[in-house]
This record gives sequence, C-alpha cells and structure tokens, in this order.
Amino acid sequence: MLEFFKRNIKGDRVIWLIIGALAIFSLMSVYSASGTLAYKYQGGNATHYLLRQAVLLLMGFFIVFIVHRIPYRYFSKLSLWAYYLAVFLLFVTLIWGMSLNQASRWIMLPGGISFQTSDFAKLALMMYLARVLAIKEKEIKNLKTAFRLLFIPIILVCGLIMPADLSTAVLLFGTAVVLMIIGRVNIRYIGVLIGSAIVAGGLVIAVAFISPETSRVGTWSQRITDFFNEESEGNFQAEQSKIAIATGGFIGKGPGNSVQRNILPHPYSDFIFAIIIEEYGCLIGGLFLISLFVYLFYRVVIIVRKVDRKFGAYVSIGLAAMLSFQAMAHMAVSVNIIPVTGQTLPLVSMGGSSIIITSLAFGVILSVSREVMEREKIKAIENSKDEIENQNLSPEVKNEMK
Repeated sequence: MLEFFKRNIKGDRVIWLIIGALAIFSLMSVYSASGTLAYKYQGGNATHYLLRQAVLLLMGFFIVFIVHRIPYRYFSKLSLWAYYLAVFLLFVTLIWGMSLNQASRWIMLPGGISFQTSDFAKLALMMYLARVLAIKEKEIKNLKTAFRLLFIPIILVCGLIMPADLSTAVLLFGTAVVLMIIGRVNIRYIGVLIGSAIVAGGLVIAVAFISPETSRVGTWSQRITDFFNEESEGNFQAEQSKIAIATGGFIGKGPGNSVQRNILPHPYSDFIFAIIIEEYGCLIGGLFLISLFVYLFYRVVIIVRKVDRKFGAYVSIGLAAMLSFQAMAHMAVSVNIIPVTGQTLPLVSMGGSSIIITSLAFGVILSVSREVMEREKIKAIENSKDEIENQNLSPEVKNEMK
C-alpha cells in the first residue's frame, strides 16, 4: 500500500497531509456533533452519519486522486463550459430549486441527491477568471473588454447566488476581486466593478423589499441587527458558540464530551469549529485547524512562484483563496467577529456537494503542483548531466558516470 502511494500520489505532499488532517477532523467532529440529528432522525444511531461522512470523504479522496493526475491545461479549456453550466444551474435553482427559509439553494439530482449549485458556481467562476486573466492579458487592459470578459460574468454569477445566499455571493465577489488584483487588472477598473456591484446589489435588495415575505432581506437585516445588539434574542447561535469555545479552554473537554452540540443549531455544519474547540481546545482544535488553512495558502503561493503557465498560477491562487476565505469566514462567525453567515468549514463540515467541490478544487491545485515538481525533476536531471559534461574527465569516465 505504501509503495502504491509513493508511485501514484504526486504533487505537494504537504497539501496531501493537510487534506488528510482535515478529513480526520471531519470524521471525529461530525460523529460527535451529529448526535442530536441522529436522535431525531436515526433513532440515536450517530454511526449512520459517521459512515455517510466517511463515504463522502472517500469519494472526495478519489476525486482528488483522479483530478490531480490530469494535466491542468485541460482545465483551462473546460472552464468556459463549466462557467456556462454554472450560470444555467443557478438560473434553474433560482426558479425551480428546493426552497428552505425563503432560500432556493439546492436542486434535486437523479437518485434523490440534493446539490447546492452555488458550490459548483464558485469553482467554475474561479477557473473561468483564471483563464481570462491568463490568455486575455492584453485585451483586458481596455475597460470595455474587461467589463465584458470579467465584470459581467462576476456580477452575473454573484447576482444569481445573492437572493438565496448573500454571504456566499459576497465571499465569492471578494475572492474574484483579489484574483483580479493579483492578475494586475487596472485598479480603477476594479473600482468600476465594485461600484457596479453595489448598484446591482442595491437594485436586488430594493426589489426584494417590495415583497419581503418572499425574500431573504428580513433575514439579512435581522442578522446584522442581532450582531450589533448583544441583548437581542436573535443572538442565540452566537452566544452558544462562544460558550462552547469558552468552556473548551486550551485543552478541551475531550472527544465526544461537547455539551453545546445539543443546543447549537447545525453544530455539524455551520458551527462545527465551535464544537471542535469545545472538545479539543484552542490549541489542538483551534490554532492547529487555523494553521492548516493558512499553511495551505502559503504552500500554494510557493507553487505559484514556480509555475511556468499563467493559468496554473491564477487558478491555484484563486482556488486556495476561495477555500481559505470560506474557512476564515466560518471561524469568524464561531467567535462572533462577523454576523452569522451559514458558511461551512471546507472538507470538515458535514455535507455532500461541498465536499465534492472542495475535493475538485484540491485536485486542480495538486495537478498544478504535480507538473511543477515533475518539471523541477527534469531540470535537476539535465543540470546533473551538464555538470558531468563540464567536468575535465575522459570520455570513458564520463560514460561510466552516466
């Protein structure tokens, strides 16, 4: 088995270790945090959700393995079709999607599987932007071209996500802006994009206010009000999350000993970071988990500095930023730095489409790192040959050394 991994697992080994560590956190925390859910729907059998999460993570590892073996240049060609598909799916979700709390975020796939289309849209948009920044570098120096190739796609995708999931739309928009700054898009043009997004967002909210009973405006407003008013009854989630973190202390209560998992709504997804700290403490559960995402971004920066194709650099940094920003938003909610967003912790929270899309993102990043490492090996071999040729040795000795 070890020999199999050595032969077939390529790319940055540290990123593979990060994926493994996140998966271990996921299994332990989901098994503990899903107790209430199991009591409610599975007769107290929490093993059901543990096995479900394990199967999803195995599927995720399989996806990472397959995708990381594909040359990343193919993803550039696929990104345009992925973008068109994402826009289509977002339209379908907005009109005919499964609605929960006035939010249509899911569509039902064959076999009764629910799929959150915004997860796929995030991946597709990042890959599309990386392609445009790479192959249209000169064209996007013109404002009209930048607006057509970059700004309209960003506003369209974020605008379709926004009515049902404001936090995801804002995070995706922010990640897109960061990627364009890295791609050296004119700062004044980005200012135009931000202004256009504010106008478009204002129009959506204005329309939503006309019929608030069928929109999420009331929810957004209430969450912001609750955040700034500590005595508000709507602060229940944030208060329980802070209690979980405070009682966890530095070393935690131990695996399976969380109390707040029975009180917090969605402790297995939206507030899983708080449950992890309560059980494993701020040192092991908190700082270590934060360091995994920070170090992931750092490793990707190292990869980007060595990539010889611009698409590989942009898609790697874009996807790493997408995962890291989402993780930081989830953690910030848990410690009550920002209002409740409903963002999951990538590869840790219980979920289906989130794990699959996160695995695809990791696979693309590792595909880029695999080709970088293979090219470095070839260069090392060529340099060693040159050193042999440059040595003042007889031809016979040189041949023996080769």
